[in-house]
Amino acid sequence: MKTIHFDSIVESVKELCLRAATELPGDVYSALQMSVIKEQSPNGRLILQQCIENADLAKKELLPICQDTGFAVFYVSLGCDICIEGGLIEDAINQGVAKGYKEGFLRSSIVNDPLFDRKNTSDNTPASIHLEIVAGDTLTITLLPKGGGCENMSSLAMLKPSEGKDGVVEFAVNTVIRAGGNPCPPVIIGLGIGGTADIASHIAKKALLRTTGTPHPDPRYAQLEQEILQRVNNSGNGPQGLGGTVTALAVHVETYPCHIASLPVAINLNCHAARKATVTL
Repeated sequence: MKTIHFDSIVESVKELCLRAATELPGDVYSALQMSVIKEQSPNGRLILQQCIENADLAKKELLPICQDTGFAVFYVSLGCDICIEGGLIEDAINQGVAKGYKEGFLRSSIVNDPLFDRKNTSDNTPASIHLEIVAGDTLTITLLPKGGGCENMSSLAMLKPSEGKDGVVEFAVNTVIRAGGNPCPPVIIGLGIGGTADIASHIAKKALLRTTGTPHPDPRYAQLEQEILQRVNNSGNGPQGLGGTVTALAVHVETYPCHIASLPVAINLNCHAARKATVTL
């Protein structure tokens, strides 16, 4: 049995928060560089070049890529042969978030009550934590900070199975077009198909963790990703919604079995500052 101390998790999560806020992942950075080549609008190319320059400055100066440092969303893979010593893993993650956001002077964006008592918690907690128990003795923690601009453009549709592929494509494309510049495009589109309403929404967000532009292993879904990407980029929304040919960097589809009477479809968007960071203990 492998033992990991509570404090080690706290410190690791703190560092994740600081790294995710200031360092754009290599796959996203490369996708932005390629988008400059693909973009046909001079204004769009200028915007994309500014996005890259902003990412370079953030990494160099250790400053947030975006002032909205996001809701801290965690995907945790906990080996069944691990013992957490000194406390609960959820508490360790929340303590790490509090330390990271305070020590890094990152903006706190979480209110303690969604409707009647919207007071800022002052340390960006509580985090959203998705915990999965797996075989082995490895603990992997991935942080996906979600800013309000892109998260607010999330959408769910409970389609009829008879609507099929065409219904999925129309829903996905129309969702991104209606979003306009709100999610700070070029976006990465997470598309969850199947399960129940909550599962579809969950896997749509989890799809954003994939390496940017990696095709789905099933060629049918890989083709679906490309079809949606092409239609979105033909919409004219462009970078920051100001016109152009690169509205999205990638479409990532994830699926789950569903009820015979259902076809749930969910969209979760990530902005051009598609932040994520992972640590393994």
